[in-house]
Amino acid sequence: MGIGIYVIFGVFVLISYIVSSILKSKFSKYSKEPLRSGLSGKEVAEKMLIENGITNVKVISTPGRLTDHYNPLDKTVNLSREVYNGRSIAAAAVAAHECGHAVQHAKAYSFLKMRSSLVPIVSFSSKYMQWILLIGILTIESFPQILFAGIIMFAATTLFSFITLPVEFNATKRALVWLENTGLTTGKEHYYAKDALKWAATTYVVAALGSLATLLYYVWIFLGRRD
Repeated sequence: MGIGIYVIFGVFVLISYIVSSILKSKFSKYSKEPLRSGLSGKEVAEKMLIENGITNVKVISTPGRLTDHYNPLDKTVNLSREVYNGRSIAAAAVAAHECGHAVQHAKAYSFLKMRSSLVPIVSFSSKYMQWILLIGILTIESFPQILFAGIIMFAATTLFSFITLPVEFNATKRALVWLENTGLTTGKEHYYAKDALKWAATTYVVAALGSLATLLYYVWIFLGRRD
């Protein structure tokens, strides 16, 4: 496959590791900073949902660390136990962010709808595209159509990564505005909440750029097959 792809992977694996380490460090730090109101992540989430007129979404606990997410299929805000039970600034920020996705769903936010529509395609592509890309590279001189099909599948996952960015940034914006307007985070608290969510969003940026770089490399292989 050439040394280029390994260089790309190496660079983005390193960047991803650094960003992930910073995120974990920030989360660990802000998890030790108590929320002045004393509300738990669960209570923050329920409060935000109610104040946004959302009554058909449940807040539940999910195993793991940094596994928090909103599931639009069963309308649940899934909070890791540390966030669900936590009464820290980090717990409040994460809980509000995930509820930001629930608000997006309730308001039919366009980018969330676009991302949801791509889920079946991306699920299929993610399952088979690595094999198709590998076979395509091995048979590029005889059957370039196979590599082209793999590139199309990879392009779908890359598009999904970039559509995810406005979804995540918008959910963060909704969370921070709500936290500030309700007075749940003020001054230093609000700065910490903003900083934690900023680094969480950065992980999505790195993933999207890494996906784009890899996609361009496959395109370069395809276009240069006759050189």
